[in-house]
Amino acid sequence: MIENRRPAVLLVLAAALTLVGCAPDGLSGTTDDATPSAVTSTPTPTAAETPSTPSFIASGSAADNLPLFTQVVQAVWAGPDRAAGRAYVDGLVSAGFDKTQMQLTPDETTIGNPAESIEFSVRWGEDCLVGQVGPSTGDPVTTVLPGLASGGCLLGQTRAIDW
Repeated sequence: MIENRRPAVLLVLAAALTLVGCAPDGLSGTTDDATPSAVTSTPTPTAAETPSTPSFIASGSAADNLPLFTQVVQAVWAGPDRAAGRAYVDGLVSAGFDKTQMQLTPDETTIGNPAESIEFSVRWGEDCLVGQVGPSTGDPVTTVLPGLASGGCLLGQTRAIDW
C-alpha cells in the first residue's frame, strides 16, 4: 500500500514546490500594515527568438567571420548570378572582406563549358574561409581551412581578380 501512495506524494510535493517557486520574493505572506507591490517581469528573448545578423568582425578570426561569409555565399547562390565567380567576390567585398586576400577558380572549363564547381577563398591570417558552389556541389559549402604554406588557400588553377 505504501508503494501506491508514493506517486501521489511525489505529485503533491512537486506541485507544492512549483507554487513556492512562483511566489515573488518578499510576498510569501502579508501583514495588515504591508501592501504587496506589483511585480512585473519582462521575458528575456531566447536565442531562437532573436535571430542575429552576422556582421564583419575585423579583429575576429576566420571562424568568427564564417557566418557572414556563409550568408553572402547563400545570398549569391539564391540569385541570378549563382554560376559567376565574380558575383561571389563582389558580394564578399561588399560585406567587408579584403579582395587582395581572395582567390577564385574559373567559371568555365578549358573547353568553354560551365565549371562543375567554383571555389573561392579569403585568406584570414593563418586560416582561409573557403566556399564551393556549382552543379556538382548541390547546396553551397563553406568552411574554415588552414592556409597553404605558399600563402594562398586554393590548390590548382585560379583566375586573376582584376576588376
